[in-house]
Amino acid sequence: MLSFQAGQVRANIYSFKDDQGVTHFSNLPHLDKRYKLVYRIPDTWKTRPNAWTPSFPKSVNIEKYVPIIDNAARAHGVDPRLVHAVIRAESGYNDRALSNKGAIGLMQLIPDTAARMGVKNIYDPVENIFGGTRYLSFLLKMFNGDVELALAGYNAGENAVIRNGYKIPPYAETQAYVPKVIAFYRSPELNRFVSASLAPLAAPNNTASAAAPTRR
Repeated sequence: MLSFQAGQVRANIYSFKDDQGVTHFSNLPHLDKRYKLVYRIPDTWKTRPNAWTPSFPKSVNIEKYVPIIDNAARAHGVDPRLVHAVIRAESGYNDRALSNKGAIGLMQLIPDTAARMGVKNIYDPVENIFGGTRYLSFLLKMFNGDVELALAGYNAGENAVIRNGYKIPPYAETQAYVPKVIAFYRSPELNRFVSASLAPLAAPNNTASAAAPTRR
């Protein structure tokens, strides 16, 4: 379950797990006394585009990426909603995004990961999305379908998750990243961007290595 207050750009992230084992995230802890603070968003992140805003970015034509995301997700057996959620968190749908750690493009691939996933032109939206989705698929298989661990691996590198006993690593960025992407993943706003009727495109012809370098 996800709650966001309209118009609020910054908000801390709160969470609790209910009796059915469902994890809830919100920036409105007064809605339920069980909510506990899981991450305090630093002031320095308040201008980070789209990372913590309740609405999808309005200056980007997201629809142009929908068929690419749908087909990459279908090709690699990943929920397209999860691909959208990762792109939204990573780049805000900016295909020219470049982080200070060298992550590039819509899915913020680092060159080593891009090479492992067979990406030749990391700035090409099709290759970037197919490569990032392939990496998500690889992580989901590695962690037996555990979405939270797969996301932790996407952010910190799969070796970091393994070294931490197959738990989310205790890095502030990763601890914030996982619930953020899960919240985006569960957002009903995704309904208008996920298509079920597009014919699949052929995935880039490449072979991913089983090597596991740290992503960031």
